[in-house]
Amino acid sequence: MMVIALGFFGLLVGFSSGFFGIGGGTILVPTLIYFGYDIKMAIGISVMQMIFSSMFGSYHNYKAGVLQLHSGIYLGFGALIGAGFSGLIVDALSSLALLILFASILALSIYKFFSAPIVPAHEPNESKSLLFGVGIVIGAIAISTGTGGAIFLTPFLVGFLHWDIKKAVGTTLFFIIFGSISGFISLALSGHVDYTVGVAVGIGSVLGVYFGVKLSHRVEKKVQKRALLFLYVVMFVLTLNKILSEMNIL
Repeated sequence: MMVIALGFFGLLVGFSSGFFGIGGGTILVPTLIYFGYDIKMAIGISVMQMIFSSMFGSYHNYKAGVLQLHSGIYLGFGALIGAGFSGLIVDALSSLALLILFASILALSIYKFFSAPIVPAHEPNESKSLLFGVGIVIGAIAISTGTGGAIFLTPFLVGFLHWDIKKAVGTTLFFIIFGSISGFISLALSGHVDYTVGVAVGIGSVLGVYFGVKLSHRVEKKVQKRALLFLYVVMFVLTLNKILSEMNIL
């Protein structure tokens, strides 16, 4: 019964993936934790479903012309390398350390994204070597915390590299394909994947991502930015609450 419920929840995760350009882990990992899953298993399930949603969503973003394919390739190959270390990182860090790492980077992302203008003030930076390096770092950190990396990458592209928000959202979903595949292999070899739940959530997310991508293409940039900020803040509060619980403060 729980697997069926998570399958339906995958619809929401998929919709969020398509609309926000995220892998869904930002929502799924905290939810699975509250359902009673250990954070390391929650990360494995989350990364597995990302493969489903990111591939399907990227196909539709490419058709709509909001996927910077040439830049996404360099980010993606960087993520492919970085995510390969995720199994080692998850094994090396405690659950509390992973939560704190996630919350810290999320807080920085919120600040930078909030301060970035809707219309970029400078020409977008698309340096191939820089994007490749960014892909490695974010791929390693993101997959190790159960996210696809978009929640870190989108603020970086918009805030530091001056990308248009819609192209940043479309490209980060493509970036997730590489990191999720590499991370899934690494986490599976470490025994951190529940395949039954991962498939159930993944199938649900494929159905949801279609509608999320369609809505993403239609809304104004200002509305999409506000929605992203709201999502980031909610996830930060949920993660902070879990950290305090782990530390027996609450």
